[in-house]
Amino acid sequence: MFPNIIFLWIFGLIIVLISYYFDKEKTKNGVKKGLKIFKGLISPFLSIMVLASFLLALVPPEIIEQYLGSNSGILGVIISAIIGSITLIPAFIVYPIASELLRRGASYMVIATFITTLLMVGVVTYPLESKYFGKEVALVRNVLNFIAAIIIGFAIGVII
Repeated sequence: MFPNIIFLWIFGLIIVLISYYFDKEKTKNGVKKGLKIFKGLISPFLSIMVLASFLLALVPPEIIEQYLGSNSGILGVIISAIIGSITLIPAFIVYPIASELLRRGASYMVIATFITTLLMVGVVTYPLESKYFGKEVALVRNVLNFIAAIIIGFAIGVII
């Protein structure tokens, strides 16, 4: 296990023990709620990770390098922006996927664009968003965030 993960586990345990010292009942309720949330997240997390692993196993690294690698240029950025925009994956799941894509040859520029569009652009959530905020607001927000994600991707490509 990585040292920072061990530190976080120890730090979390210390915080829970301090909380337990001050208020046993609230701490028990908090831990129960946390475990309930964890149980709700573990199933989608595992299924998305299995699906992503399966897809990555099917796609040869050469294909990833060709379409998403450092020589893919604008095409790689556009592909990753589109995939990120139409994908609905929680943020904590996308980071291991991004790490694996990097390991298989994708460029930092493409990964930055993918993650940014995934978090900021919501094609799948557009109908719900437009219902609450109006079509114009939802469309403008998504278009501006899509453009911003591409700019961020290119900026990362220049910096790294």
